[in-house]
Amino acid sequence: MKAAVRLNGITQVYVTERGASLAIEQITMSLAPGEFVGLVGPSGCGKTTLLSIIAGLVRPTAGVVEVHGEPVVSPSGKVGYMLQQDYLFPWRTIYQNVLVGLELTGQLTKPNKEYALHLLDEMGLYETKEQYPAQLSGGMRQRVALVRTLVTEPDILLLDEPFSALDYQTKLQLEDLLSETLKARGKTALLVTHDISEATAMSDRVFVMGRNPGILRKEIVIPDSIRNETPFKARELPQFHPIFNQIWKELEAQERKSGDGQ
Repeated sequence: MKAAVRLNGITQVYVTERGASLAIEQITMSLAPGEFVGLVGPSGCGKTTLLSIIAGLVRPTAGVVEVHGEPVVSPSGKVGYMLQQDYLFPWRTIYQNVLVGLELTGQLTKPNKEYALHLLDEMGLYETKEQYPAQLSGGMRQRVALVRTLVTEPDILLLDEPFSALDYQTKLQLEDLLSETLKARGKTALLVTHDISEATAMSDRVFVMGRNPGILRKEIVIPDSIRNETPFKARELPQFHPIFNQIWKELEAQERKSGDGQ
């Protein structure tokens, strides 16, 4: 089976007036179609840089990124990017905000506008479509951001801590909603998060990164018993905590290495 996303030897060097710094080094990994992969690691290890490279927003210093076998050289409609902040335009209604991606890509057709309304309804947002972002809660705004991302029908979703600014109850609700939505549509996703519990509950596999420079340290396969449940219910399973602890200990080991200057 052809990988949905393939990274081979991705290295990124940032050059400033003070000199050059190696952000990430020799990252090689792949995501299968329909797979949900979590990426965790200490701050500054290059997780967001990696997402930006996959999205075509940053050209890597070395290495190749492929989406469905095609090299990534610029942003593509095949890849959707959802951030921690929703970045909704305050002067546009919810419905108008959802249509932004379709407008920018020249896909503002009647069927696509109807699909946008369908997604709003599916996310419980139909009644808010004529309201403005300031009238919605943080959780509702993130649901709008998810609809805006999905409406252009990307094959791959890059998720950069999309729930970290939300209260815990809302976060758990949106984890379930996102997980069920992506599985139902067969989407491939890469989630960057500092929340080990979130990564464990939502992912098929979790990669742990180290820093200075950012490299992949560990790959952890999540058991089917966890993967087959919703994220909320997965946390209640006896198999959940050993996986959580394994990731925790790996991150602790990375922090100790950083503290020792290694």
